[in-house]
Amino acid sequence: MNSQPDSHKPVLTMRDQGGHDFGLSRRIGLSSAVVLNMMDMIGVGPFLTLPLVIVAAGSRYAIWAWLLGAAIAVCDGLVCAELGAMFPQAGGSYAFLSNIYGPKGAGRWVSFLYVWQLSFSAPLSIASGCIGLATFLAFLFPSLAAQPIAALPFLHGTNFIAAATCVFVTALLYRNLTSIAKTAWILFGGVLLTLIGVIVSGAVTGSRMQAGAWHLSHLAAWPSAGLLPALAQATLITCYDYWGYYNICFLGSEVKRPEKTIPRAILISILIVAAFYVAMNLAVLPAMGSSSPLALKGDAHGRLALVAEIAQSAFGRTAGQILAALILWSAFASVFSLLLGYSRVPYAAARDGNYFGKLAALHPRHGFPHRSLLALAGVATIFCFFSLSQVIALLVVIRILLQFLLQQAGVLWLRRTQPNLKRPFRIPLYPLPPLAAMAGFFFILIYRPNPLLELGAAAAIAASGTVIYMIRARRRREWPYRPQELA
Repeated sequence: MNSQPDSHKPVLTMRDQGGHDFGLSRRIGLSSAVVLNMMDMIGVGPFLTLPLVIVAAGSRYAIWAWLLGAAIAVCDGLVCAELGAMFPQAGGSYAFLSNIYGPKGAGRWVSFLYVWQLSFSAPLSIASGCIGLATFLAFLFPSLAAQPIAALPFLHGTNFIAAATCVFVTALLYRNLTSIAKTAWILFGGVLLTLIGVIVSGAVTGSRMQAGAWHLSHLAAWPSAGLLPALAQATLITCYDYWGYYNICFLGSEVKRPEKTIPRAILISILIVAAFYVAMNLAVLPAMGSSSPLALKGDAHGRLALVAEIAQSAFGRTAGQILAALILWSAFASVFSLLLGYSRVPYAAARDGNYFGKLAALHPRHGFPHRSLLALAGVATIFCFFSLSQVIALLVVIRILLQFLLQQAGVLWLRRTQPNLKRPFRIPLYPLPPLAAMAGFFFILIYRPNPLLELGAAAAIAASGTVIYMIRARRRREWPYRPQELA
């Protein structure tokens, strides 16, 4: 292997004899990998979106949205597990798509397109966590929801708090990976306490409202064909809440024994989080009965702070404030994990010569991709001044079209074209999981109401990314302008 990095070589060649990407050390074990995934998955999402799922699907059908979302996550997680064990490199999906479709051929275009969409969707994901954190902070300090600039009524104090959170998380990540892993464990403890607090509060409140009765038959019913659009919209939201199980793939070059650790971390994190989400849904639903003042609360802020209101109803105002504080902790942990993982993707593409070259630098002392980190954090800070309206739907549709479906089709393509390729982890019951994941995502895209806005945005990102790639490729004499580089 060459001892010096070459920006024009594919990702697979940018490794030393120990299998490491240049400058990145393998320090993440299984337990830390599971923790990083779960922090990314949980965050503030389920606490903000729980009432949205119930409103979309109805209280008797919401449980199916959580279960269907979990099933899609498991099926797609198996795809990520096989690819992650085969290509344990910085950038995760970037490396997958590059190697699937040819690192010297169409894979350069597809992987560039992935990083281009990530330059929008990753900061939006990070910003949504920051805005969610600020929303719950306003539950503790209502004055933060005020409009500090009269001439700009669309700005609230929470927007500035969200931006400050993004800056602070960036400062925490500006260190070596060993220190970051220790911080992750501390943050994860708060995430678990938050989930347990929501489940206990919901169970107590529901028990009081139902006069001590709790019947599963009152909380779940088989959805009819007429409810498919509502179920699709609710499942779109739950998929957003499950996403993050692939976060460890972004850190593939920093994982110990990646051929075993990455698949195990993905599956363990999905199963644990799914169990927590279903338990939380079943615990909170009784508190959402039609006679409940919580269910009738009409303002948007009240709906977003629903779980804190439930805790307050169960144990008093102090308990509600404590749970809101724990949700703040969980949201902070999610932003921490998101920014850590995503920062490796533009770095990997830039090192491959397939993205903007200035992002290929590592910090001279701590050895992390500091320019990539700062670039994503800067865009996310700007997005903190936007509304959360339609962000979840936009994120989900973009990721489905420009990441997940490409990977699921890709794993089928690799099995057919390269059956003898070394696969440390093989998808059980193949090809059912990737086909089932594709069917689940198509269900969300086809049945959800009014999808044209998000589909149009995804098409615009794909078109603009393709134009930029083609201009670069023509100037650099790369695929498709250099026939001998066809894979």
